[in-house]
Amino acid sequence: MNISDLDLWRKGGFILYARHGEATVGIDQQNLCFQDCMSQRNLSEEGRREAIYFGQLLSHWQIPVAPPIIASPFCRTIETAQLAFPTTYIQIDPFWFNINSLGGKIPLNEQTRILSNLQAVLEKKPPFRMNQVIIAHSFPEGIGLGHISNMGMVVVKPLGVGNGYEIVKKLTLKNLAQLNYQ
Repeated sequence: MNISDLDLWRKGGFILYARHGEATVGIDQQNLCFQDCMSQRNLSEEGRREAIYFGQLLSHWQIPVAPPIIASPFCRTIETAQLAFPTTYIQIDPFWFNINSLGGKIPLNEQTRILSNLQAVLEKKPPFRMNQVIIAHSFPEGIGLGHISNMGMVVVKPLGVGNGYEIVKKLTLKNLAQLNYQ
């Protein structure tokens, strides 16, 4: 990590894809209901602290973020977005539920469809001089953006519709906190 990364991110043009903060132990229930947080894993107290810290770090590093903040429909991702960006509109996008399902046993054609749709989303450039934040889930190792730690972030450079995207950096929350001007 060096100053040129920060300077680049301050100029905008990136998608900052973050995994939600630490969730409580357990599993999402089979009869999961997005409107019922009791049917799913939720943020732990540590996860709440991570979410607040994440938002504070982006603000501290003066990384411009475009509204809305995009979040998966799970309570843990919505709460992460609300805690990290308390004054910014949060848009819940059901597509990001699909990323969570990649970790289960799904048919190969369904996985291919999800990854194709992911590429289409990550190819779209954010508003001029801004970065788009998406708060969703980790991926299985070697698929999509790969494994992402709790409140970790992947910096994605969209190359334009039909041109793909580039993974610029993968950061843990600790990596983000340790950015400096050495």
